[in-house]
Amino acid sequence: MSLRLSTVILPYRRWHEGGRSAWQRAEQLGFHTAYTYDHLSWRSFRDGPWFGAVPTLTAAASVTDRLRLGTLVTSPNFRHPVTLAKELISLDDISGGRVTLGIGAGGTGFDATALGQDAWTPRERADRFAEFVPLLDRLLTQDTVSYDGDFYSAHEARNIPGCVQRPRLPFAVAATGPRGLKLAARHGQAWVTTGDPKVNENGTPEQSVQALRGQAEKLADACTTIGRDVTTLDKILLTGFTPDRGRPLESLDAFVDFAGKHQELGFTEIVIHWPIADSDFAADEKIFERIAMEAAAQLR
Repeated sequence: MSLRLSTVILPYRRWHEGGRSAWQRAEQLGFHTAYTYDHLSWRSFRDGPWFGAVPTLTAAASVTDRLRLGTLVTSPNFRHPVTLAKELISLDDISGGRVTLGIGAGGTGFDATALGQDAWTPRERADRFAEFVPLLDRLLTQDTVSYDGDFYSAHEARNIPGCVQRPRLPFAVAATGPRGLKLAARHGQAWVTTGDPKVNENGTPEQSVQALRGQAEKLADACTTIGRDVTTLDKILLTGFTPDRGRPLESLDAFVDFAGKHQELGFTEIVIHWPIADSDFAADEKIFERIAMEAAAQLR
């Protein structure tokens, strides 16, 4: 299978001041999917402009025709399955069935306390995620859902006519631990990773490749347990966080070498950040565009 190349466009620019043009350019460059982060604020961008993911993707759907659109990633930190399902069905309809939902358990960033609650522990995040994903699955595939769980409830929630994509829009489940990988195996059409957090912090690129190989093997084990063929899941690597950081975007050859090593691990999609000057995602725009237009052909 040829490797797909996608991008993630952070929602920090006003729509009429560069926001719209980035999504249109992503389609022109031939990216498979353009994602955005679903946060209320994020890291070093907290004190600057930052816009909502769903409205941004809705606007992007209206100015593109072929480009797939998605989140990397939505989480339970400030989302509820009932309201999220309604927004996703609407977005899938507006886009003509071009939406992928990247979904994860969330973390301890600003989103975790923005609604006034204490940040959840890792176990609490995993518990909520384990309930959130199956309920969202039901809400996107059934006309009417009632549910009373430990964390979430739905009372005759109606979602007619459902998604354009059937039986629902695809889930790309972000996971590294055993519980998340089980959710990816059971409910995902794709699996997403940024690598091993510990290795990303202090390890080498070679150690990162080994860690990613281990994650992929654990995903395969989770699939085997439920009788699923792991090759039916796409495997997505969101770059920029492994020990390589931005080095793969320094040249076309550097990217092809990086992507090829990860393609050998079974990854089917590589996601690179749209360049942002004076940030962790700074990159030469000309090299970035050359990668977008030429790298995929070299990785077939």
